[in-house]
Amino acid sequence: MLGRCSPGSPRSRPVVRALPPSASALRQRLRQCAERIPEAEAVLDLLEKCPEHQKKGGFPVIVFEGLDATGKTTVTQAVKDTLNGILLRSPPACISQWRTVFDDKPTPVKRAFYAAGNYILASEIAKASTQAPVIIDRYWHSTAAYTIATETSGEVQDLPPAQDEVYQWPEDLLKPDLVLLLTVNPEERVQRLQHRGLEKTKEEAELEANSLFRQRVEESYRRMVNPACQEVDASPSKEEVLKTVLQLIKKHC
Repeated sequence: MLGRCSPGSPRSRPVVRALPPSASALRQRLRQCAERIPEAEAVLDLLEKCPEHQKKGGFPVIVFEGLDATGKTTVTQAVKDTLNGILLRSPPACISQWRTVFDDKPTPVKRAFYAAGNYILASEIAKASTQAPVIIDRYWHSTAAYTIATETSGEVQDLPPAQDEVYQWPEDLLKPDLVLLLTVNPEERVQRLQHRGLEKTKEEAELEANSLFRQRVEESYRRMVNPACQEVDASPSKEEVLKTVLQLIKKHC
């Protein structure tokens, strides 16, 4: 868990400061800024309504991760339709309207918002997974990967070592059955972004301008454990990618 980094891993300490390791730590962080950020109070209210240690139902929970323009929206919708599932996204709809507010706040506050979104989303997953397969567009791995990459400067070798506990799933967060990491080569991803013509987030602009940052994000994804990401090449056609994804779901779920 992110709060238990070994003393011999000084490179992981900025991550710990930026990303609270548990729901109780998140509540403490949000309380500290609630007086000056009204939206933090609203997020805190939602977080405190979530039962601790959520348990999933009998249907599989499948998460899709990856950088923007790797095909997550297309694939998650296709998988949802194929499996007659329920599609959820992080941050969940109940707090997504406050993203622009928190994106302009100091990094620890911003990360607390996104981490809190995962715990609020866990409540939705717990309920939905009693009804149908649950397909999720981003979850904890995104929050952790971007935090680790942001709080680490330099090249991939400057990341916390692969065995560091910053890559561990939080012990008090509902765990998915399968995490699929969609990847495409950098040139194709940039072309897809240009075709979409969407306004870039600060981090997306950083991904495009700074190849080292992109490499740190992708490598952080690959180092996640318990559960680890299963990497999927999303460069082929939609039909081929969907076929590969469904084969992995059948194998692991």
